[in-house]
Amino acid sequence: MMSPDAVQTAPVKETKAQKSERLKLAKNPWESWADVEGFAQAGRDSVASEWSGLYFKWWGIYTQGDGIGAVGGVGGEGKTTEYFMMRIAVPAGFLTSKQARVVADLTKKYARNLADVTTRQAIQLHWLTIESLPIIVQELEKVGLSPKSACGDVVRNVTGCPLAGIDGEEIADASGLAREVAAEMNGNPEFYNLPRKFKIAVSGCPVWCCYPEINDLSLTAIKRGDELGYSLRVGGGLSKEPHMAVRLPVFLKPEQCVEAVRGVLRIYREQEALRKDRSKARIKYMFMEQGWTAETFTEELQKRVSFTLEPAVEEVLPEDVFRDHCGIRKQKQEGLSSVGMSVLRGRVSGEQLEKVADLADEFGNGELRTTIMQNLIIPNVPTEKAQGLAAELGKLELHVDGSVFWRGTVACTGTEFCKLAISETKGFSKWLVDEIEERLPQFDQQIRINVTGCPNGCGQHWIGDIGLEGKKVKVDGKMVDAFNFAVGGAVGKYQRPARPIGYRAAATEVPEAIERLLRGYLAKREQGENLRSYFARTPDEELRNQLAGTGPATIGE
Repeated sequence: MMSPDAVQTAPVKETKAQKSERLKLAKNPWESWADVEGFAQAGRDSVASEWSGLYFKWWGIYTQGDGIGAVGGVGGEGKTTEYFMMRIAVPAGFLTSKQARVVADLTKKYARNLADVTTRQAIQLHWLTIESLPIIVQELEKVGLSPKSACGDVVRNVTGCPLAGIDGEEIADASGLAREVAAEMNGNPEFYNLPRKFKIAVSGCPVWCCYPEINDLSLTAIKRGDELGYSLRVGGGLSKEPHMAVRLPVFLKPEQCVEAVRGVLRIYREQEALRKDRSKARIKYMFMEQGWTAETFTEELQKRVSFTLEPAVEEVLPEDVFRDHCGIRKQKQEGLSSVGMSVLRGRVSGEQLEKVADLADEFGNGELRTTIMQNLIIPNVPTEKAQGLAAELGKLELHVDGSVFWRGTVACTGTEFCKLAISETKGFSKWLVDEIEERLPQFDQQIRINVTGCPNGCGQHWIGDIGLEGKKVKVDGKMVDAFNFAVGGAVGKYQRPARPIGYRAAATEVPEAIERLLRGYLAKREQGENLRSYFARTPDEELRNQLAGTGPATIGE
């Protein structure tokens, strides 16, 4: 019995990071799928909290929000429903019509006929019940697909150029390497417990279409004379604090790449300091806050690989142009073309996806590709049939020659399903594009409008020409969806995060504000000046005044 004089202390509450680390040490979720099968038999109420809060993510599964988002819950996280969302990995974006048809069928049967192509070339389903999860995974595995590694503190879906192997301008077909990296890391028990998620891009594309600048690790093809190799970057990421990846001063031969990736992952995995705060557990913080440099990281990597790292060679950075590969493009194979369709905000129905799979069989060779701008491509189409295919896709509202706004708009999941979101994004983005197309039908510049529902940046607002970050604002006494504006984000030769310019508008006012902003550009641009250069030279106050028009500006954070 405790003495009355004994000092009693309150138990120390476990932090979110401490809880995550404890649970990860206790179980490798990849080895415990039987738990999920048990939940499916026993019903939704049987799901253990550690699964709903953490372990499901290793299988690409999240609990689904209630449609209100973060403001409906506590501590920055909204309430959950009985449903789940599942992200299906599509390494390098390579998909067959058979696989697409299975996903379409699952979408219709279990996901209320709604699927989203994501910014990591994956496909996301919603409205899934606990009972359906084992069935869906089983059906996916029959055709070589899986949700494994699409979420969680692991290597996520490895992205790559969707035109790999067919683009006449590519430096190399890196799709084999991308899929080799994915196969090596996904499900590998050595890497099931990283400090946080880890995003990898592997590409031989000259325009860097899979955004190596914002990945935790990227490999981009480069030539040393006639010799093919890869540049290695680490530490890119967006979220609340954007950081462009740091190029390491090394030249990797193709056969050295997987070992180098493994070495980087081991360095990252061993950073115990990163495991103390999940909001700062990404590899970029080694550079942003812990004093690591390209040189010190390279020194450490040298200790982890069996070969001598060779010095980097000069690199040509791509211009920041559309990287979506949409439209009709002739392939390097004589007589064949790829047909890329814009899937506005990435959303398709099961019927649309099924029809696209049918068209890939009818016009192409049954292949499909997903892109990081949430679009789809049908490759290997005889050039003389490409316009006919484009017409068929147009009937599905999957435009091959959509407007610059249709083509350049990207949106995250938003409050519709995400517990962390503050604003709705998918429906808003569709309405926004309709409005701007009507207001500015002759707008002649490429433009990226990235819409994200919260500061976490899944809609990549930091690299948009116009980045919209979800907020709330009070209108007539009621809190409504709103967006903070950032402008001038870029990747490639002029890479830099978009800069917030201190303007917030209610969602309903955003189209009018964008119209004023773009009309300001059209009126004041210098000869040949693109939108990005104009934003770069124009003071924030002037841009803010254009957005606000004659009315009072609501100043954001």
